[in-house]
Amino acid sequence: MTPIIHLSISDQISGWYAQTGPILFYIVVWGLVFAGTGLFVGAFVPFITGDSLVFAAGLVAAGGAGTHAVAGQVNIWVMAIGVGVSAWLGDQVGYTLGRHFGRPYLDKRKGAWLHSAIAKSEKFYTGWGWWAVVISRFMPWARVFVPAIAGISKMNYYKFFSANAVGALAWGTGLTLAGYFAATIPAVKSASYGIAAFFILASIIAGIRTWLRNRKV
Repeated sequence: MTPIIHLSISDQISGWYAQTGPILFYIVVWGLVFAGTGLFVGAFVPFITGDSLVFAAGLVAAGGAGTHAVAGQVNIWVMAIGVGVSAWLGDQVGYTLGRHFGRPYLDKRKGAWLHSAIAKSEKFYTGWGWWAVVISRFMPWARVFVPAIAGISKMNYYKFFSANAVGALAWGTGLTLAGYFAATIPAVKSASYGIAAFFILASIIAGIRTWLRNRKV
């Protein structure tokens, strides 16, 4: 999977606006962000629930080049804050499921290829603790499983709450604003896809590394 394909996905997401209108577009974006971790959907469709989605939402709010939006119809602050809150809520649900239902819940929802990803998420969480919850938001495989694993490990609720808030706002609100300002600031408008690639490339590399390691297991 290359950055070009990821950027094509961003273009497709931007095209949703023409079919849904602003209100439904808010709901679709927020719902996908929430489902990515809260319902473990991100384990199966990480690109539609992850970086490409929230960056494209920022482009739509700006009416950026390549989108089908009209600037002003999607409010950037409503969208960005909503994405951050949705990301936070998704992780809270993942944590709660992990704490109250634990390993059996994950086991029922994983295929053989996910076993290694879950194991690596456990190792990542064990090694980094509080910071793992923050950093995992920027890693496709980790963002899905680390909240549930933190719950399984009975991480202090208030520590998880704060780490989740930092990670969700930095990733969700920050990346949405990055898409918006990439399209609206003249100095960076022409480089908006380059900025998208910068954020998305890290996700691609993490995903490829995980896939290669899984093949060795």
